[in-house]
Amino acid sequence: MVDWHMATVAEIHDETDTARSLRLKIADWPGQLSGQHLDIRVTAPDGYQASREYSIASGASTDKDALVEVSIEELADGELSPYLVRGVEVGDQLEVRGPVGGYFVWRPEQTEPVQLIAGGSGVVPLMSMLRTHAAAGHPTPMRLLYSVRAPQFVFYMDELMKLAEDSNDTVMLDYAYTREAPNGWARSVGRLTRDEIVELSLPPSANPMTYICGPNSFVESIAMWLVELGHPADRVRTERFGGA
Repeated sequence: MVDWHMATVAEIHDETDTARSLRLKIADWPGQLSGQHLDIRVTAPDGYQASREYSIASGASTDKDALVEVSIEELADGELSPYLVRGVEVGDQLEVRGPVGGYFVWRPEQTEPVQLIAGGSGVVPLMSMLRTHAAAGHPTPMRLLYSVRAPQFVFYMDELMKLAEDSNDTVMLDYAYTREAPNGWARSVGRLTRDEIVELSLPPSANPMTYICGPNSFVESIAMWLVELGHPADRVRTERFGGA
């Protein structure tokens, strides 16, 4: 069983009106791979405890002194996310446990092209992969298809743009807005379709490793289409999230 560690909130950054990133200083943290997650536990004054799993946004690291970033979207009926988004302040302490996960990870020694597909806040572990890719100066193509409600709900917008601009064309970004798009946006708003997966993702002939993260129905649909299009099932890795 992985032990719980004490974490101090060192920095806070608002991603959107309903989401924020917490950068944590964690005692005795062993480091993490890109794509892993951790558990956060909070204890109320009356002794009641609530814990939830959150993806790690910071890139892979073995530096025990590095800050560990998690990005959290507030859910109206969530038990923990409203407190983490609205209540936590710099200097507060949380309990964390991890890192967890060894399947939904990307390592710099991988050499195949990478397709990342995110639904909403499912972009968080994929951002960890993009940051790891950039830190390594990795030559492998990495393409992100990001489905999100509207521009104001995009996580890491400026950083994503900079990663693409500085990548020498190894990082590619595609957005699919489901409810509201910027003025003049070529694509109509709406959910991704099977035809758009063909148009906006790496083809089976490129033999990519694909990582999909988002709500259950989103992940299931995208993964099914990719396999139907000829991607081997064992090269389509998925991670789903629920309430928090």
